[in-house]
Amino acid sequence: MTLLRSYPSRDALDRPRARIADAVVFTGAAVLVYVIVRLSAGAAVPFDANTAPATVSTDISELPYYAARSLLRMFAALALSIVFTFVYATAAARLRRARLIMLPALDILQSVPVLGFLSITVSGFIALFPGSQLGLECASIFAIFTAQAWNMTFAFYYSLIAQPRELDEAARNLRLSRWQRFWRVDAPSGMIPLVWNGMMSFGGGWFFLVASEAISVNNNNFALPGIGSFVATASADKDLGKVFIAIGVMIVMVVGVNFFFWRPLTAWAERFRVEESEAAEAPRSLVLNLLRRSTIPTLLGRVLGPVVAPVDRVMSVFGLAEHPLRTSPARRRAGDMVFAAVIAAGIVWGAYRVVTYIASTAGFGEVLHAFGLGFITLLRVVVLLIFATAVWVPIGVWIGLNPKVSRLAQPVVQVLASFPANFLFPLVAAVLVWSGASLNWACVLLMALGAQWYILFNVIAGASAVPNDLREAAANLQLPRKLWWRRLILPAIFPSYVTGGITAAGGAWNASIVAEVVEYGSTTLVAAGLGSYIKQATTAGDSPRILIGVLVMSIFVVVINRVFWRRLYALAQRRYSL
Repeated sequence: MTLLRSYPSRDALDRPRARIADAVVFTGAAVLVYVIVRLSAGAAVPFDANTAPATVSTDISELPYYAARSLLRMFAALALSIVFTFVYATAAARLRRARLIMLPALDILQSVPVLGFLSITVSGFIALFPGSQLGLECASIFAIFTAQAWNMTFAFYYSLIAQPRELDEAARNLRLSRWQRFWRVDAPSGMIPLVWNGMMSFGGGWFFLVASEAISVNNNNFALPGIGSFVATASADKDLGKVFIAIGVMIVMVVGVNFFFWRPLTAWAERFRVEESEAAEAPRSLVLNLLRRSTIPTLLGRVLGPVVAPVDRVMSVFGLAEHPLRTSPARRRAGDMVFAAVIAAGIVWGAYRVVTYIASTAGFGEVLHAFGLGFITLLRVVVLLIFATAVWVPIGVWIGLNPKVSRLAQPVVQVLASFPANFLFPLVAAVLVWSGASLNWACVLLMALGAQWYILFNVIAGASAVPNDLREAAANLQLPRKLWWRRLILPAIFPSYVTGGITAAGGAWNASIVAEVVEYGSTTLVAAGLGSYIKQATTAGDSPRILIGVLVMSIFVVVINRVFWRRLYALAQRRYSL
């Protein structure tokens, strides 16, 4: 008699692990939803602009709640930034006429400092939600959004215009609609740089957390419950002990966000890498592995699939082909001329209004003074970029090409990049006051703490995206180290470096506003520059000088982008696109 021994199937062996994973995922999702609902309720409390407190309590027991409120604002701004990135970058890449105005507008938006947006939007948001703190919450979230969105948009735009010609031809031959092409071609091809730049932009949002939660505009001071306003209040009280405690809470929060959100996202984004050979070791994430073992994401997909499919079909109706309508070249030129004439008329009218307003208020002598201060800040930005390039390009390449190093270094880099450097400003101010040193050059270091990470993160993303085929070929050919850098690595990371350079330069200009004016208790240290000019004008509610400062900074950033960075963009697209 033959004894038949049955073995459990692989699904049966995995079932206990799936049940445990389901329980953990379900519990975590339930807790997350509960926390979001409770925190959101605190955003709609009654609010009166005349009696609103200018500070928050520095009771240590309030720090967990403050940290959670700040984190909710950060993720709300990130969600808005992703939507803006997808819409704006896709329109700029695909619409030829719109690109003529959208790219310069993006340059200008990137150059406008966060305080410039706050000075314009705070009153409007408060009026939009009368009697509710939700207006001030929206102003804070919008300020964080302005610190996140531009870098992500530039990165995704470049990924669209640098797509291989074969993908473009395949999308046209398959007659994919714009909607279908976006989700099947554009979004996957730009996912890796978008995730890495989203991670960096999230860190940029942390940098301006103090300014967006402890708001000082138009001679009005408002404070929202958050870790940024906690640090601002503790700094005003010269309570360095509580500042150190807030720094510790901030580090824990950054590490937690990296573990539960960014690390799983970077590991998941690896599925969109296109190469013929597999990397030796792909990035891993315990959270992502847990989600993959759970059946809950699959069940959600089955439930939402019947809802998403009709939406996809409806949206696919708009624009059945990617190529423009086949109009004659003469008609296209005529349309371009009309479009350019309308834009030129709008620019001339706007310039006339600005000139007349400045002439009747501050005068053009103030404009020359602002330009002189702008050149001082420009010198600091150039020093910062040279330093950041020399230091972080080799380190970024080393991290990006080594998955093991990346797995260990990414949390450290994420903490350094995401940690709001202005939390350290009270400590720096205390040292400067004690030593009697000047802020004029120390502020370069403070600006670097907020801007240099753009270069590092983009270089890491560019190095990690180098196809493994090319790396194996270089290893087989035994290229000398100098030739390996010159022929493979530098050309491969050049597009990513340009993206990081332009955003680092814009971030440095923006960071100058909080780095050139540092407060510690009743002591205020001021460095000569355009950033301190805008900061002081915003605090005083001096609208003409706010306009002059923002306008001059925008001119500096846009001219430098057009003369220098855009040429590097074109070179990267023409010669170094993989």
